[in-house]
Amino acid sequence: MKGDYQELVDEISALLGAPATLENRDFGLIAFGAHDSDDDSAMDPVRTRSILTRRSTPAVRAWFEGFGITRATGPVRIPAAPDAGVFRDRICLPVRHRGVVLGYVWLLDAEPGPSHERLTAAMEVAARIGELLADEERAGADLSRELRAVLTAERGWQYDMAVTALRTALGPDADGLHALVCLAPWPAEDTPSPRTVPGAAALCTLPWQGPAGPYATAPARGTTPGGPAHGAEPASGTAARGARPAAGGPGSGRTTTPGHAPAADGPAPGAGYSPGPGPQRALAVLVRLRSGDNLSPVTTAAGRLRGTAGPTAVVGIAAPRRGLGELDLCWREASAAARTAHAQPRFGPLAHWSELGAYRLLTALPPAEPDPAVRALLGPSHTELARTAEVFLDHAGQAGRTAAALGIHRQTLYYRLSRVEQLTGLDLDAGEDRLLLHMALKAARL
Repeated sequence: MKGDYQELVDEISALLGAPATLENRDFGLIAFGAHDSDDDSAMDPVRTRSILTRRSTPAVRAWFEGFGITRATGPVRIPAAPDAGVFRDRICLPVRHRGVVLGYVWLLDAEPGPSHERLTAAMEVAARIGELLADEERAGADLSRELRAVLTAERGWQYDMAVTALRTALGPDADGLHALVCLAPWPAEDTPSPRTVPGAAALCTLPWQGPAGPYATAPARGTTPGGPAHGAEPASGTAARGARPAAGGPGSGRTTTPGHAPAADGPAPGAGYSPGPGPQRALAVLVRLRSGDNLSPVTTAAGRLRGTAGPTAVVGIAAPRRGLGELDLCWREASAAARTAHAQPRFGPLAHWSELGAYRLLTALPPAEPDPAVRALLGPSHTELARTAEVFLDHAGQAGRTAAALGIHRQTLYYRLSRVEQLTGLDLDAGEDRLLLHMALKAARL
């Protein structure tokens, strides 16, 4: 990039027959042309100081700005001012892009000075410099405030204004194809620079509620933690009423060995990435794409960021979209995919919303208390029973595959399933009861 600036500055120097100096709008030196004169008196202290210290003094800056260079759209001639340290007349070519001043090209002025035609040609070169400065500014801006405003605003005029601000900041890139990424948990409030993340157009941090772990719901008030096996009355339901045999009875095709003790109801192993319960932070990353079929920019950016976030972090990826109008929907998809990856490690560490299956529906539901039928099962004293029921339903109710997946005997499986029916009052031979239980268990993981 610096080489590009130098070539353009040299082009202006050749056009106008005078050494040119390029500074940004804060008067920081970017590039300068060679001074070939053998006359030492022709050297100007302001130019020399700018080259040696890479910056102009406040007095020099105030003198130049007093001639309206921040508003000018064409060349500005500035007389010498020895009191301000300016010993030579100057020509200033404002460097603008889309009406915004981004820098200045400076030349020493002398009679008769460059012609109007040459100054016009030099301004065209200055416009090309403006395009380079704008591109670099967009690449270096973190745009975290603009992106956060879009992702947190409610639909309506505030959302529309936030999208407009982000679109303006991104420039032509705003209408391209993007994928929004949620990386959670993010260990700090600091937002990385887009320059350090390949393909990133903007990043920001947002609050994020980490999963508390599977089956972490406390028992309902009045529920005996141990359930029927610990002396409490069986929960109401078909198993308690005797309308049909409990799971494992003759009518179910399963047999329960009297007195066969189940395994202890302990925590389920391998529950997930365990990010920790409670409020945390997530990192939102807007990644530029060339094609919806090639998500390698997303995986590259995610891989670099996960190295910073740590082993508990997962990445949720929304469906790619063109433009910025549906970024709020993209964030819901990306954060839903991250939640799902924490709840079900088989989706992670990079989870695509399009591949979540039933979790697309579950993550779209508002937070709610567990269904009364399954509340007791989700208590901390029944995590093994809940896990058994979930694996059983994941395997379409096939006892052999379920027992093998859990590493237990079939009789142990049948006993546990009968306990699940007693606790919930649900009939595991009934399709709607199975659906209710399955969705409740999956939702509890989220």
